[in-house]
Amino acid sequence: MKKALIVQGGWDGHQPKLVSARFARMLQDEGVEVTVSDTQDVLGDLTALLELDLIVACWTMGKILREYTQNVAKAVGAGVGLAGCHGGMCDSFREDTEWQFITGGQWVSHPGGDGVRYTVNINHGSSPITEGIGDFEVCTEHYYLHIDPAVEVLATTAFPLIPYYHVSNKPVAMPVAWTKFWGNGRVFYTSLGHHDDVFDVPEAGLLMRRGMFWALEGKEYAVTHGLTVERFESTAKMY
Repeated sequence: MKKALIVQGGWDGHQPKLVSARFARMLQDEGVEVTVSDTQDVLGDLTALLELDLIVACWTMGKILREYTQNVAKAVGAGVGLAGCHGGMCDSFREDTEWQFITGGQWVSHPGGDGVRYTVNINHGSSPITEGIGDFEVCTEHYYLHIDPAVEVLATTAFPLIPYYHVSNKPVAMPVAWTKFWGNGRVFYTSLGHHDDVFDVPEAGLLMRRGMFWALEGKEYAVTHGLTVERFESTAKMY
């Protein structure tokens, strides 16, 4: 049986308990054994993390011990998947650049706050995660992020919509969902998820479900193909 760990907590405004419960149901419906932790201490056991197939991050802001980040880096590097949404993964630990390196982006603003109506534009044919999903509309926070240029962008949204100082620049297609690799591990992120009910939008829910399972399946691929971590290891200073 596949195993997933959901780590939930941080700022309550992002409804981490509701979001993590929804994600747990998505995974359990497909036979995945899910553990939900409301403490980061579970990240202190690297041996236990390496036994997982997926880690789901639902922790907004706060701080994390460097040891815990390093354990996540090693576990995902070995093939354990990592998935998350909104501030629960890409506004988790603002001072931890290694976390940002792993996840592929960092929130910097949401012009207009909650309740901005915008279109999510799917990059058709870019991934099996988006197959059959058309463009769709949401009414939620409009996330502006700083992005790792190595990510594979699955969906975007147009900026600017709300007047602010950033409108002096050219219009941009801001990523809403992406995938990337960290070592042998797969990483999925979507900026949707300010409140749990955005995933009631069918396309948003399906995007998240597929993204989690894409990330989860990377562990089996790594094992089946005999992928090891030796080529990723380095004694050089990284941060």
